[in-house]
Formats: sequence, structure tokens, C-alpha cells
Amino acid sequence: MGDVAMTVPVVYSLARQYPDVRITMLSRPFVRPFFENMPSNVGVMEADLNREYKGMMGLNALYRRLTAKNFTAIADLHNVLRSDYLRMRFNMDRYRVEHIDKHRAGRKALVASSGKQLVQQPTPFDNYADVFGRLGYPVKLEFTSIFPPEGGDMSELPHALDIPKGKERWIGIAPFAAHVGKAYPTRLMEEVIVKLVDHYPESRIFLFGGKNDNLDILKKWCVKYAQCVCVPDHVRNLRQELVLMSHLDVMVSMDSANMHMASIVGTTVVSVWGATHPFAGFLGWNQKMENVVQIDLPCRPCSIFGNKLCMREDYACLKNISPELIVAKVDRVLSEMPLEIPST
Repeated sequence: MGDVAMTVPVVYSLARQYPDVRITMLSRPFVRPFFENMPSNVGVMEADLNREYKGMMGLNALYRRLTAKNFTAIADLHNVLRSDYLRMRFNMDRYRVEHIDKHRAGRKALVASSGKQLVQQPTPFDNYADVFGRLGYPVKLEFTSIFPPEGGDMSELPHALDIPKGKERWIGIAPFAAHVGKAYPTRLMEEVIVKLVDHYPESRIFLFGGKNDNLDILKKWCVKYAQCVCVPDHVRNLRQELVLMSHLDVMVSMDSANMHMASIVGTTVVSVWGATHPFAGFLGWNQKMENVVQIDLPCRPCSIFGNKLCMREDYACLKNISPELIVAKVDRVLSEMPLEIPST
């Protein structure tokens, strides 16, 4: 999901700068909300790769469906096995095709166990723009949010979340990640919540993410701390989640999809990094390094995606981050953000 969210600023900019070009995003059905507020020349083509287009026969069927659209250029922004196969078919039929360069050599040097080269790698945003440039559509990245400046329409939310903000601070926390090398320990994250409640007694803390055992953790925190709201208990779809994120004052997130989702709705993110590193290029759109929470260790970063086992076996890169450090970053962000009190 994070990869798709990162395409949004580039596709939006492309559509604005080339209004006569018809753009079709091919992806899984659940990502449609990312593109619903795009310029009118952007459409979404859904592909269910688990059923309708499963396996080689499914990809061949998908290719036939794609060729019926009479595209004049193909941009592969993913460069994985399935898109590689489709790209090969398009190349064989002499379509104009370009694909993303993932700069694997630079990333490999970044996470090397010895001779590590801590060098900023090109971001996916730049890499996506390069693909369109090679297709003949150079693009200047100009994007703020998929929603208007005032945020998404709160009336789209369930009644329990369609609440006036008043003088409260709205703080989001997305404490989980796909891999243990990117997830801040829950014991320490609870300390973050305690300190935020103490610093901002008139606040709402919206807890995002969570399945199975992780959802139980969120619910337990909501029972213990009255300011907490378990978002998965209320939102029905991705669109509602994005609307809610657009009204947060700040989001605390791991290096995860939630960081990228908050970024494309214009919300400032305090991001926590462990095994991974912003130098790999995956910091959220328009997010600042000064809002990154990380500690220096000789072994960091050890993984581009956080899926490698810790060579120290203790995940010190996460466990040694103090809750106070995260809260201090949140404090700094909120201190620079005027509190809007509605007039009576």
C-alpha cells in the first residue's frame, strides 16, 4: 500500500501538467481511494490478482484486457515479477515501455554489514518521475494533498468520528509495521501515549492499524486512556481513514504505509525508524528529516524493508529510542502549529 501511496504526488503532478493525456492507474481494487480526488484525466483500472487474474493464465487475460485500451505508452512503476511479465509482453508487441530504476547497488551499499555507505538514495518520487520523463513527459513534482486545504469531508465519517475538533489537539498514532525491524515496542509506545496524555490533557489520540492481536492492544489502550480512539473499530474503508488523517495535527508512525497515507493528505508525520533508514529514499512525501526519530548505531541501517533478522538479536535500534525523544518531536511540531479555537 505504501508503494502505491508514493505514486500519488507524481501521478497528480503529471495529470495537472499534461491535461490532454489520459492516465490509467492499474492496481489492486483497494487502492482506488488514493486516486478518487485526482484530476479528471486520471482513471483507475482494478486488477484482482488473487482471483480473476491469478497466475500466468490470469496475467495473460489481464494483458489482453490492457491491449484493448490502446495505450500509447506503458510506465511500470513497480518492477516486480508480475509487472515484469506484463512489460515483457508489451515490449514484444513494440509498445513504448519504461520501468522504474530501484538503484539496487546504492541500496545494497547502504545496508552492507561492512563498508557501509551512508548515502542518500534517490526517492521513489524521483524514480517515478524519471520513468515518465523517459516516456517523453518530464514532470515537475507539485503536490500538497489529495484533499482541499481544509481536509477531507468529515461528514463522510461514521457518526462516532464526525465530531467537532474544538480546541483539542488531534494526534494520530500508527504503532505497527509489517516487520519487527520497523515496529517500536508496544511497551514503549504505551509510555509515549501516557506522556502525550499528560502533555495534552485536552486531546484526542487516534490509534490506527491493528489486526488480530494488534487490534487487541489498541482496544486495551483505549480502555486505559479515555483520550484514545480505536480507529479500526469505526472506519469502514480506506477513504474514511484518509479523511480522518487529513484532520490530524500530527501523526506518529513507523516507516510504514500509514506514514505515506498521512503524507499524501498533507499531515505532518513524526516517523520512527529502526532497521530501516530514510536514506533508502522512503521518507513520506514532503516530510522533514527534523521530524525523523532514529538513533545512530554502526549496524544501522541493516535492511531496506525491515524484513531481515537483527544481527545483534536485540533490535537496539528501536528499543533504545526513548519515549521522551518521540514526545519531544511531537511537542516541537505542535508548538509551531497554532491552535485553532472556533469562534462562539
